[in-house]
Amino acid sequence: MAKRVTRLLRFWFTLDGAVDRKAYLASGVALMIVKYFGDAWLVWRATGIHWEPEDYLLHVHSLMTLALPGAPSWLLPVLALWALPFIWIGVSLTLRRALDAGLSPWLTVAFVIPFVNFLLMLSLVIAPSSRRMKKAGATNQELPASPRLPAAALAIGAALLLAVAVFGFSTLLVKQYVAATIFGTPFAMGALAGFLFNRKHSDDPMDTIKLSTCLFIFAAGAFLLFAYDGAVCIFMAFPIALTVGLLGAFFGRAVALCGQRAVPPAISAMLVLPLCIALEPPHTTGRTLREVRSSVEINAPPERVWENVVAFRPITAPPDWISSLGVAYPESAHIEGSGVGAVRYCVFSTGPFVEPVTMWDPARRLAFDVASSPDPMRELSPYKNLSPSHLHGYLRSRRGEFRLVELPGKRTRLEGSTWYEVEMAPEGYWQMWSDFLIHRIHARVLEHIKADSESAVSVRAATTDSILR
Repeated sequence: MAKRVTRLLRFWFTLDGAVDRKAYLASGVALMIVKYFGDAWLVWRATGIHWEPEDYLLHVHSLMTLALPGAPSWLLPVLALWALPFIWIGVSLTLRRALDAGLSPWLTVAFVIPFVNFLLMLSLVIAPSSRRMKKAGATNQELPASPRLPAAALAIGAALLLAVAVFGFSTLLVKQYVAATIFGTPFAMGALAGFLFNRKHSDDPMDTIKLSTCLFIFAAGAFLLFAYDGAVCIFMAFPIALTVGLLGAFFGRAVALCGQRAVPPAISAMLVLPLCIALEPPHTTGRTLREVRSSVEINAPPERVWENVVAFRPITAPPDWISSLGVAYPESAHIEGSGVGAVRYCVFSTGPFVEPVTMWDPARRLAFDVASSPDPMRELSPYKNLSPSHLHGYLRSRRGEFRLVELPGKRTRLEGSTWYEVEMAPEGYWQMWSDFLIHRIHARVLEHIKADSESAVSVRAATTDSILR
């Protein structure tokens, strides 16, 4: 039994052995079942929600969408780690199935592009084996070796040109941050670089890892240099880009090792990516209202806390480390009017949030919509007033609320909630960062209200004590 499991794992995770359509279908069904039950168990443990198979069709990019309100912050990283081996197995099986069918292994690039990958897998299940099949790992006549540094420079340069072209096409022309951009581009970059380098230098897999790491570091620098984005957003995107890029690099290495060393097919495969971006349906990301809730306990009664909730004086505490890098942070709040219909202005470092009041229950609850909001950050960049597209409308704050809960001993638990939606794939990844940033914003406001409320109570107590004396 142990030997069978070992053989199966070797068949799935390595590039050894041909994959005919029967093995491809059987492996696909088995892995799909295992993946589903793993996803369903994790989702149920985290949220109590039963994840159904048909939900994948509604939330193809991510499990962290409308079906999972209130999902804890640990769920996404765990789901991502759980998905990684399945992604590699899919790449490995798809590569060898394409070779078995006599097709170009570069079709495997489409495996990481949502929607397109379903058509690819269906086609490979149908396609018969070909007599001219080439075994993965078998090489044709070796090309003469060339110096490593020029080969690495060529590989990195070609991948960078691809990245600049595809992201420019996606953000400037199509004007969408879609899954094909976020997943497909890093994979294609890694695949192209790994292929070009390993055509003549295929002896050490560690070289491919070093090459990929250098590639994405240079890519981050290029995006900063060409004013595509700022340092903070590049930093947030780097982990997912590097991870997917490493998978692509080892795929490109595998293509080179199997003897498919002609460059034109690789270039043709890269041209499919802009087409997939253009054809991906608009607004495929989920417009999900996600709540971020924070709280603090205050040694003051609710009526005293209420005064500082409605409006608070300028915050004198310096911004935290991430706000000092350009992320917007709250500075003060004031209100025009009183009761439902009043307009509250919460002033951030990038401008004011305009918040019409929708619920006014003194000392208990204040709720408001967000009529307009400023940019979520000022990008850290060598260029002044850098304003990439994703700062405008892709992250939208919709409403907010403060709840005051009276506690024993004239104390108050102050809860603050923000409801927002994000329209950038993969939603769950960006929601993880958004939750983190919004929690820090909440903490800055809540701690300021706590300090002012407790200070007012202390002053009043001291005044009363002085009068009594």
